[in-house]
Amino acid sequence: MRPIRHLCVPLLALWLGGCATAETPVTQYVLPADAGSQDARIPSASATPLVVAPPRLANYLEAEGVVLQVDDISLNQAKSHQWAAPLVQQLERGLRDRLADRLTGRRVLLSSGPAEGAMTLELSIDRFQGHYDGYAVTSGQWLLRDARRQVIDSDSFEAREPLDSDGYAALVRALGRTWDGVADTIAARVRQAS
Repeated sequence: MRPIRHLCVPLLALWLGGCATAETPVTQYVLPADAGSQDARIPSASATPLVVAPPRLANYLEAEGVVLQVDDISLNQAKSHQWAAPLVQQLERGLRDRLADRLTGRRVLLSSGPAEGAMTLELSIDRFQGHYDGYAVTSGQWLLRDARRQVIDSDSFEAREPLDSDGYAALVRALGRTWDGVADTIAARVRQAS
């Protein structure tokens, strides 16, 4: 009887240790496509191209986890709800696609080096996160440079969208809608500047 009891204690400890280290599965998210996107159009060669530079993110946004502000001063980076690709890449590509839909007749490109005669859009993102009051919040600044690198327009932005339901999937969809709103504002100003 004694050998069985000695065997049970280590097995019980091993089983409890296994339960304690069980990991929560990770869910990965991509920024949704433009809610108002239309079919792709052939750009006109006459319009000045627009290059979207990679956005500069606040340091806390350069994490894999989706960020949620849990009270007036605390931020939480989710461990099991993560971006499927780096957030900076998703924001850059998402903005390029959204601006291409809004600026018909203009080539909108990702930054892959200098583009001859192109305007450049630069962004700094301060917030791209959920908020404890049930909103997705995006804020930052942008500036538009002409082909000579001179600033021709700039502004700050803040967009808030209510979450349709609880959960990270609803938060990511709402963040996508805030990015739609940012694209609307920037596209209108790019039209005025050209």
